[in-house]
Amino acid sequence: MGGFTRRLPLRQLFCLPHLGYNCPTQNWVNIVNQLIDLAAGLVLSWPAEFGTTMSRQKSIVFGVAGGTASGKTTVAQTVLQTVGAQRVAYLPHDAYYRDIPVVEGRERPNYDHPDSLETELLVAHVQQLLRGQAVPMPIYDFTHDRRTNEVIWVEPAPIILIDGILIFAEPALRALMDIKIYVDTDADVRFIRRLQRDITERGRDLESVVGQYLATVRNMHLEFVEPSKRHADIIIPGGGRNQVAMAMVVSQLRALLEIERLGD
Repeated sequence: MGGFTRRLPLRQLFCLPHLGYNCPTQNWVNIVNQLIDLAAGLVLSWPAEFGTTMSRQKSIVFGVAGGTASGKTTVAQTVLQTVGAQRVAYLPHDAYYRDIPVVEGRERPNYDHPDSLETELLVAHVQQLLRGQAVPMPIYDFTHDRRTNEVIWVEPAPIILIDGILIFAEPALRALMDIKIYVDTDADVRFIRRLQRDITERGRDLESVVGQYLATVRNMHLEFVEPSKRHADIIIPGGGRNQVAMAMVVSQLRALLEIERLGD
């Protein structure tokens, strides 16, 4: 490699939100091919507008945001399955909710406000992973609104994957990210998915899910989540089911990993 660096203008490769991300479909084939061609052995440096410069000495921090039940987890699972779980350190923001004291007759906590999450701990964990240190990720019990006594040890990996509804609304966390993707899904689809998830996975009933959505979820989305979309590098309509967009994302990550391997 000899320290040779080529700066690549990503505006030639991506359809960015501030440039109009809805590119003609046929352009995606060319985009994916260009991303694969990046694996020719050159070190990639992000332009200054992307905030963070990636070198082969650090992991790639990859953030996936979007509204509740927008398909973020589908995107994350697609990355894990196609890039390889052994190459990804996965830190869902949901694991970092704070303990909520149990009070009889209390309304359900507002899980959609930034203060409900211990984001400073997540930031510290990302920084530790970047230094090559394993981190103890909490396990949150949504049935009882508190963390369990157990943790999952997450080992350093070439890709650090973070997902959550509020990750782009947190400046300190956002500053650590090399790639920021926003999953954009219609509100009615997101509500139906959330309703199904909370009933089947979190022991909720219909009335409580609808009440929470009207009381906090919708308002918090409009106040915090939707405005954070402007920080995204790429916006994916429809989430992980958008196969063309996911092919582009996975190819980008694979190319970056190949560049890292060839640079070692």
